[in-house]
Amino acid sequence: MKSATRHLAEALIARPSVTPQDAGCIDLVAERLAPLGFASEIIDSGPHDFRVRNLWSIRAPALAGQALAAIKTIVFVGHTDVVPTGPLERWTSDPFTPTERDGKLYGRGASDMKTSIAAFVVAVEEFLAARPGAPLSIALLLTSDEEGPALDGTVVVCERLKARGQRLDWCIVGEPTAVERIGDMIKNGRRGTLSGRLAVKGIQGHIAYPHLARNPIHDLAPALAELVAIEWDRGNAFFPPTSWQVSNVHGGTGASNIIPGEVVVDFNFRFCTESTPESLQQRLEAVLQKHGLDYELKWTLGGRPFLTTPGPLVQAVQAAIRAETGLATELSTTGGTSDGRFIAQICPEVVELGPPNASIHKIDEHIAVADIEPLKNIYRRVLENLSEAK
Repeated sequence: MKSATRHLAEALIARPSVTPQDAGCIDLVAERLAPLGFASEIIDSGPHDFRVRNLWSIRAPALAGQALAAIKTIVFVGHTDVVPTGPLERWTSDPFTPTERDGKLYGRGASDMKTSIAAFVVAVEEFLAARPGAPLSIALLLTSDEEGPALDGTVVVCERLKARGQRLDWCIVGEPTAVERIGDMIKNGRRGTLSGRLAVKGIQGHIAYPHLARNPIHDLAPALAELVAIEWDRGNAFFPPTSWQVSNVHGGTGASNIIPGEVVVDFNFRFCTESTPESLQQRLEAVLQKHGLDYELKWTLGGRPFLTTPGPLVQAVQAAIRAETGLATELSTTGGTSDGRFIAQICPEVVELGPPNASIHKIDEHIAVADIEPLKNIYRRVLENLSEAK
């Protein structure tokens, strides 16, 4: 017999919400929350050809005045959009038809992260059924723009909440964080991401007459070698050292007898809390200037790093995982970025907690059926622990 969590997860997976499409997922969740006393707000954002749907839904306990002002708020953050399926013929079953095989539930979004959303909702339902007067404000923030550019999703909602003065105390992002078993790893922080596009100018000319040209690839090479060798920082107890990587180099016309007039380099910093975007920009440009390059440089800050040191939220999550699974969870800051980087700007304690991530973004994405209820139970236990926190 299917659980309520699995029913809802399958209903969400069945909606083909390839980013930035929501395909009705947010409306389904909002309808589910309404009988619980949640006030939901749909926030659409973005151009007409890339329209993003966001949900902000919150339920405060039935208190007033000073008592209500002392209530803390936890927000569950997730995304309804999924990455494209890839070649349909390579899927064993239709990616938007939830299918169980060998104890696994298959479908796009099964792990990333529709099951987490279903677990959020059912955990809240169970918690409020058992403790309707619990002194805890609960919110959900969902977007259909996490797998895409992430310009009109969680960041837009956070800006609106900040402008309103909405207080948030704790946040759980439902990203898939487990490695082998549900609860074996959570993320208590993420590195920042800073990208740059560097265009080094030269003078185009015939390769047989180099004295009449200037090769920008040759000009760049010594600076590039120096940048590769730099130790940007040494990291700290929570983060590895900041890394700098070149992802693309574009130069030349395609002809073998032409010195190019420009070379373009795309690069990225994944940086920890020991560095700032400003310090990295200054150090990199100092190298370019030292080598006398004629260049243009455009920067894109994808997100600042965030870190939640052990405190009420981490302790509540660790206790919930231990009670449900017996595991002592590992704290980690590895991996790419998530919408945690936006919520961390308005919420002091943020962790990511979700199912195993081995199949995310792959053909035949799946979640073990045996992981679905424990994930929901962990979320519910976190609510119980936080409602009792002093």
